[in-house]
Amino acid sequence: MLLDLARSRRLLFVGGKGGVGKTSVSSALALAYARHGGRVLLVSTDPAHNLGQAWDQSLSDGATRVFTQENGHVDAVEIDPQATIERHFATVSATMMRLLPDRLHASAQQHLDQAKSAPGSHESAVLERIAELVETSRDSHDLVIFDTAPSGHTLRLLSLPEKLTTWTETLLASRDRSERFAAAARSVVGTKDDEPSADAELRRTLIARRDRFELLRGLVTDSLATSFIVVSIAERLPIAESIDVVQQLTALGIDASSIVVNRRSPSDAGDVLAERRAREEQHIARLRAAVGSIPLIQVPLLAGDLTGADSLNELAVCLTAAA
Repeated sequence: MLLDLARSRRLLFVGGKGGVGKTSVSSALALAYARHGGRVLLVSTDPAHNLGQAWDQSLSDGATRVFTQENGHVDAVEIDPQATIERHFATVSATMMRLLPDRLHASAQQHLDQAKSAPGSHESAVLERIAELVETSRDSHDLVIFDTAPSGHTLRLLSLPEKLTTWTETLLASRDRSERFAAAARSVVGTKDDEPSADAELRRTLIARRDRFELLRGLVTDSLATSFIVVSIAERLPIAESIDVVQQLTALGIDASSIVVNRRSPSDAGDVLAERRAREEQHIARLRAAVGSIPLIQVPLLAGDLTGADSLNELAVCLTAAA
C-alpha cells in the first residue's frame, strides 16, 4: 500500500508526535522505493536531526548518497536553516551594497544582521530550502520524502506558503501604489527617470519568491502529487495528536493518505505484552472511528536499533507488507 502510494506521488511528508518513529518510517519507505528502482531524495526538516543516525552516516545541507542499488538510490539531506539564512542574506547584502550609496552601507548592514534573528526567520528559511529542493530535484529524483519535525512545528510550516504568498502579494501591491505616486510626482516636476534599479531588482526578487512559494503551495495541496503519512504509536496521547493532525491537514487542504501505527506489541509474548496489546486495540479503535476511511498500517515492534540500511530494510519489509 505505501509502496503504491510512493510510486504515485511526487512528494510525501512523514510526520506525527515526537518519538513515534517518523525518521525510521520515512527512511524505510525511501529504502523500499529505491530497492524497486526509484530515485529518492530524503529530506529531514527537523531541527533535531536524526536522519544521519538512522543511516549511520554523516549528513549535511547538501545531498549525500546513503543507498544505491541498480537503478535506484536514496540521497539524504538534513536541512540547515542557518545556512539557508546566511546564503539568503549574503545575496541581499551584496545587492544592497551595490545599489545603495556608501553612506547607507553601515545602517543597511545593521538592519540585515537584526533581520537574521527576527521571529519566523527559521521557519521561512526551512520553507525556502524545501521549495528549492523540490524545484531542483525535479529531473534528478522521482520522489521527495520529507522526514518532518514534531506535529505542531510541521503544521505551522505547511501553513506558511499561503501566508508568505499573501504577504508578498500585499507588499508588491503597496510598492505598486508607491511607484505610481512617484511616477506622478516625477511627471509634475518634469523628470523622466526610469524606475530606480534598486526598486526594480527588489521587485524582481519579491516576484520570484512569491512564485516559488505559490508553486509549492499548489503542489502541496494537490492530492495527486502530494500526500502526508501520519506516524503514531498505539498510546493515548500519540493517538489523540494523530487525530488532531489529520483534522488540521484536512483544513489546510493537504491529503492525509495513511496512518502508520508503529511498534505494535505482540500478543503471544507473555501476559504483560498481551495486556498492553489489548489496550492498544482500544486506542486503535478510537483512531479508526475518528479518521474514517484513511488506511491504517500496523507495524510490529522490532528488536534492536533501526540503524543502517540492513536494519531499516527489516522495517521496510514490514511497512510494504502490512495492510
